[in-house]
Amino acid sequence: MDERERLVREAWTALLSLFLGDEARGRVHDAVAAAGLPHPGALKALLLLDAADPPSMRSLAEQLHCDASYITNLVGTLETQGYVERRTSAHDGRVKLVHLTADGERARDHARHTIEQPPTAFDRLTDAQIRNLAHLTARLGD
Repeated sequence: MDERERLVREAWTALLSLFLGDEARGRVHDAVAAAGLPHPGALKALLLLDAADPPSMRSLAEQLHCDASYITNLVGTLETQGYVERRTSAHDGRVKLVHLTADGERARDHARHTIEQPPTAFDRLTDAQIRNLAHLTARLGD
């Protein structure tokens, strides 16, 4: 393994320990509770929804990498909580779209605020290091 590969693996391992560690996992469960959701799968679905662009049930299943029956149950749970509404597509009567309600938007935004709080490990970085990290992670996301 060359030096670059070693460094890439080292960086990735450090990021994984941040993302998969106790603090991040606790943050996910706090976000689930903050939104009043039954489990993290519901949180992931809620975070994917956009009021301006409601996905079809099939599209949501594809985005979550799960089968249609799971999405039917998941959307049913979110619907019972008043977070989404299933509506027939105006373009294809066979397609159901998942519309985020105003309550769903509030719950999603509250959960997002909770989950997006940076880990305390960031407190160990200087302002210059934070700027550099922000720049580097933006490049990774491109």
